[in-house]
Amino acid sequence: MTGLTEATRTWDSFDEFVHARSVALWRSAWLLTGDTQRAEDLVQEALGRCWGKFDRLNRAGNSFEAYVRTAIYHAYLSWWRAGTWREGTMPAGNPEPARHDSVADRDLLRALAALPRQQRAVVVLRYFEDRSTAEAADLLRISQGAVKTHLHRALSSLRSSHHLRTQDLSYLPKEDDRS
Repeated sequence: MTGLTEATRTWDSFDEFVHARSVALWRSAWLLTGDTQRAEDLVQEALGRCWGKFDRLNRAGNSFEAYVRTAIYHAYLSWWRAGTWREGTMPAGNPEPARHDSVADRDLLRALAALPRQQRAVVVLRYFEDRSTAEAADLLRISQGAVKTHLHRALSSLRSSHHLRTQDLSYLPKEDDRS
């Protein structure tokens, strides 16, 4: 009976994790894909892959959320490499009104959606998740130099984006000075 109690406790803990962190995980996936359904699919796939390791990672003191986020990025890259979906486009209307309600946020999300997938992934990792260049390179399985190149191009594109022409872009760094 102890095994059943332990399994129930693990399931309850996993359920609590999903309830507490699913919106943040979905937001990261949505920033990558620009599509609600694709973001949900990425999160579900990552959680499904990681569920079996939940108890072991928590006991070892590792961050299960970091593990799931890594799985989301790997699933994103795998789906792209396999060609199983096409580039999502942001809807012309109000994207995700319940989750993103300021005009500036919507404009930024549209500008992000217009970026090529690698540039968007690097921006999400560096500025939305505050990852280092090395962490972004590791997650995306590219060199640190490639991360810096993608980031430089992405920031240049964001500065010139027609979606952001009316916005104050002084918060965008001139160069990526964080490592």
